[in-house]
Amino acid sequence: MTIDRLKTPTVALGTGAWGDSGETGDGYFGSPLTRAGLEELADKAHAAGFALWDTAMVYGMGRSETVLGEVLKRYARDDYQLSTKFTPQAAGTGDDPVADMLEQSLARLGTDCIDLYWIHNPADVARWTPQLIPLLKSGKVRHVGVSNHNLGEIELANRILGEAGFRVEAVQNHYSLLYRSSEDAGILDYCRDQGIQFFAYMVLEQGALTGKYSPQNPLPEGSSRAKAYNGMLPQLKALTDKLASIGHSQGAAAADVATAWAIAKGATPIIGVTKPGYIDGLVRATSMTLPSDDIAELEDLAIAADVNTRGWWEQAMDV
Repeated sequence: MTIDRLKTPTVALGTGAWGDSGETGDGYFGSPLTRAGLEELADKAHAAGFALWDTAMVYGMGRSETVLGEVLKRYARDDYQLSTKFTPQAAGTGDDPVADMLEQSLARLGTDCIDLYWIHNPADVARWTPQLIPLLKSGKVRHVGVSNHNLGEIELANRILGEAGFRVEAVQNHYSLLYRSSEDAGILDYCRDQGIQFFAYMVLEQGALTGKYSPQNPLPEGSSRAKAYNGMLPQLKALTDKLASIGHSQGAAAADVATAWAIAKGATPIIGVTKPGYIDGLVRATSMTLPSDDIAELEDLAIAADVNTRGWWEQAMDV
């Protein structure tokens, strides 16, 4: 059985954007992401006490893991935690696809163990979950979680692992002011009751809740983010204005407040980081206290916006 309990950070650092095309000038130690810039970011995160880095094989089909592994070589392995994922939709055809994908991730990350290994999407819970057990027994995986699973699937995964003396130790779902389906479906309550850490991704809705974008200053045309969010920016204005107002009163930005909201709800936000300055925002967010009145007003404004930001890859949680 796992002896050490999962260390649950206040926030986790997301590296999905590090898995770009790999071409010079397109972010792969080129522009805008340079090795020096990412190392500066990592140093700043390390100094601030942020130690859990989240990636996945499918982020750039291995490129995010490769870049992260290169950047973290500058630290002792005990100085950081690694979170990566098995994605059933990308499984190989070998006898043990989960172990195979794990070995590939270990090689790219330059490590012999993963602190937190996830089943990325449910696909077939009864098929994939048992394959985590030998990885836990081997020590190559220290803790396991499930991502994009609904409540029934989480409970099933927990039963399967429980029969072998293990448990689901973390759940990772899309959760933000605009998308609270995991809360509505009882997943947050279940995690709280079971002592499972709930990790929230897309807390900032790909930038739509940062206050940077508006109907007058939309997300860059031609991007997938623009297609998803630009049409709803007029409906989000009251909410983003309130986020900015609360932030201003506390010497913070709108994005910091959206992150602090998720923390106040009991979640560990996974915030994508590409610039050293993003760490300053996380420091502000983790030191911020949101009054209950502000939380209630933000949630009311989010409901009034009446938008649906569920990703194409996500199942409905109320099933």
